[in-house]
Amino acid sequence: MLAAPLAPARTVVTRTAYWTRLLPALAALACVTRAPSFVRPLWNPDEGYLAVQARLLAHGGHLYETVVDRKPPLVPWLYEAAFAVCGSGSLTPVRVLAVLAQTLTAVLLASLARRRWGDTAGRTTGVLYLLISVGLNPEDAQAATFEVFILPATAAALWCADRGRWGAAGTAVACAFLAKQTGGAVLVPVVWLLHRAGTSCGGALRLGAGFAVPVLGAALATDPAGFLFWTVTGSAAYASFTGSELHVLGRGVANTVLLAVACAGLIPPVVRSLRTAGTGAADVWLWLASSAVAVTLGFHFFGHYYLQLTPPAALLATAALRTLPRERLPGAVFTSACCCALFLAWGLLAPRPELTHAQRLAAALAQRTAPADRVLVWGMHPETYWLARRTPATRYLTAGLLTNYSGGRDGSQVGEKYAVEGAWPVFRAELAAHAPALVVDDSRGKPYAPDRVPSLRRLLAARYEEVGRVDGAVLYARTPRG
Repeated sequence: MLAAPLAPARTVVTRTAYWTRLLPALAALACVTRAPSFVRPLWNPDEGYLAVQARLLAHGGHLYETVVDRKPPLVPWLYEAAFAVCGSGSLTPVRVLAVLAQTLTAVLLASLARRRWGDTAGRTTGVLYLLISVGLNPEDAQAATFEVFILPATAAALWCADRGRWGAAGTAVACAFLAKQTGGAVLVPVVWLLHRAGTSCGGALRLGAGFAVPVLGAALATDPAGFLFWTVTGSAAYASFTGSELHVLGRGVANTVLLAVACAGLIPPVVRSLRTAGTGAADVWLWLASSAVAVTLGFHFFGHYYLQLTPPAALLATAALRTLPRERLPGAVFTSACCCALFLAWGLLAPRPELTHAQRLAAALAQRTAPADRVLVWGMHPETYWLARRTPATRYLTAGLLTNYSGGRDGSQVGEKYAVEGAWPVFRAELAAHAPALVVDDSRGKPYAPDRVPSLRRLLAARYEEVGRVDGAVLYARTPRG
C-alpha cells in the first residue's frame, strides 16, 4: 500500500539521471564538432552579409528598406542582438549561439527518439546527429548562418507535434520559416501527425494560429510589403536554373556525395531495414522527403542547404538500427565518428583564399577612406564592408541582387535586366544621394563585371578613376568633377 506512490518519484529520478548524463555529453560533442568554426573570422559570404546587415540595423537601419536580402528577419535579428551585447567586431558570439543551436537540436532529437524507442535510441540519435552535422564543405557546415538556426526549430516542431502540442508546434514551424523560408517544410510531417492523431478542428486551429501569429508579427515589425516581396514574391528569377543546368547539377552531385560520405555508417542500416520490415517512422520519412524538396527549391544546391536533411537522417538511422542486431550499432557510430573526424580535419587545415582576398581588400579600402565615408563593393563578398568597418553606399550588399548572379550561376541570365524588380532605379538614386568615396570592382572576370553592366560602366567612366588594384580587384576613387 505504501509502495505505490514511489513509482512516479522513481520515474522522475530515472529521467533526471538520464538527462544529467546525456546533456553534458551532447554539449561537449557539439563543442568538438563546431570547434573549426572558431578558427577563422569568417567562413562564407552569408556570414559577411548577416554581419553587415546587423551592423546597419544597430545604427538605425530598417530591414527590407535600408538593407535588403531574400531572407526572413530572424537570423539578422539574432546577429544584431549578439552584436548589441558583445560588439560587432567578431563573430565569436554568433558562433557560440550556433553551438547552442546544435546542442538544442541534438537534445530535442534525443528526446523524440527516447519517447518512441527507448533510452538507447535517444542517446544514439543525439550522438549520430552531431557526428553527421558537419559532413559538408566546412564553409557550409561550420558557418553560423541560416540553416544552422533552422534546425532547432524544425526539431522542436516534431517534438511538440509528437506530444499533441499543436499551438507550440505551429510556433516552432513559424520560427523555422522565419529563419529561412525552406524551414517551413517541416509543416508537412507536423500536419501528418495532426491527421494521424485524429484531433478535432481545434488542433488544426491551434496549429494555424501558432504559425500565423509570429509570421504576422515579424511582417508588422519590419515592413509588411517589403517582407512579402523579399521573402516570397521577389525571387522568381533566382529560383530558376535555366541556362546553368550543368553548373548547378554538378554542385548538387558534389554536395550529395559529401553528405553521403558523412552518412556512410548510417545508409547501410537504413537500406537493410527497408528490405525487411521498414523503420516504422512514416512521419520521419515525410520529414526527410519534405526537407529534400526544400533543398531542391531554387535549383542551386548549395552545401548549406543540405543541413536540413541531417536531423531526419539521424532519426531514421536510429529507427533502422533498432531492427538490426545490436552489434550493428557500435559499427555505425564508429564509422560516423571517423567520417566526422575527416571533416573536422578539413575544417581545421584547409586554406581559405577568398577570406585572405577579402581581408587584403578590406585593408586597402580602410586605408583609402575615412570611417564616415560610404563605399561600394561591386562583388559577391559583402564581408569586405564588415572587415573594413565601412558603410555601404546602397542597400544592395552584393552585385547579385542587381545582376542575378547571387545564385552562383555560370554566366547565363546574368545582367542588369535580370536584377530584382525595381532594383536599378533605387540603386541609381542611392548612389546619387550618397556618392561612394571609393568603388571597388571585385568582379575579377565574373559575368557581372562592369563592362557587362552598362549603368555601372557609365558611372565609373563619368565620375571615377582607377587608383589601385588588389589581387585583381580594381579600386576607383571619385574624380574632382565627380
